[in-house]
Amino acid sequence: MLAMGAYLWWGAITPVYYHMLRDVEVLELIAWRVVAGLPVMLLILGATGRLAVFRSVFGRPRVLLALVTSALLIGINWFVFIWAVDTDRLAESSLGYYINPLVSVALGMLFLGERMRPAQWVAVAIALVGVVISALAIGGIPWISLSLAGSFALYGLVRKQVDADAPTGLAMEMLLFLPVMVVILAMVHTGDGTAIASGSPWLTTMLLLGGPVTIVPLLLFTGGARRLRLATVGLLQYIAPTGQLLLAVLAFGEVFSTERLVAFILIWIAVITYSVDSFRASRRPTPVARPDP
Repeated sequence: MLAMGAYLWWGAITPVYYHMLRDVEVLELIAWRVVAGLPVMLLILGATGRLAVFRSVFGRPRVLLALVTSALLIGINWFVFIWAVDTDRLAESSLGYYINPLVSVALGMLFLGERMRPAQWVAVAIALVGVVISALAIGGIPWISLSLAGSFALYGLVRKQVDADAPTGLAMEMLLFLPVMVVILAMVHTGDGTAIASGSPWLTTMLLLGGPVTIVPLLLFTGGARRLRLATVGLLQYIAPTGQLLLAVLAFGEVFSTERLVAFILIWIAVITYSVDSFRASRRPTPVARPDP
């Protein structure tokens, strides 16, 4: 239930939230995501006794450098996703999150020496064909889909090698972002004015909710992931892009052409191939080493 709650949140609440704020500049939305989210994360760390661990990161240069890298990657991911919602390209965003696990598999092979099973090779190849058809359908490279898939897969690759739990890592990423976000808010305010300066109580409340909108699904996901097998988490993660796609077509009125449908069908075939293979692999008994005679 925790994991499903996280993916339903990412698939429905997050895109609806940013669609409601589509008149606000993307950079301001990202800035409030950090400015409003960091205090909440620090309170959570304090309540769970993690503040000492959080402070210890400052004395570990390698961990800090890795979190700087992951912060840049998740920042790119946030910007592209919010921009996609604001410009009625949520369907392309959902495609990115469908292919994200396949990109992660490829990165694991390239950087971590992980071996791909034959079914995974087939899934990646089918997904690649789907991406090519998607490119032909939109008359260019589907950079939104590829940017989201690539940035989030690289983010996962970096965070996999960082000795920091999810809440501590996210809080540090937000802290590293904070000076930049404050400068962005100052620049926006001295230009046309920030949206929060409009004096609208509703808009102010919505912008301040950017932090919880970011944090709640992460906490739900963390709680669920600790209690579930990786294969189960892998299957559940497709709830989010499915929700985004349904919203894009049924609620936001985005055009879903025949070519795009063919591309998505191929991606779904790749996803099913990958998921079934992962599920079967997770159920195989682990060989037990026999002691030497």
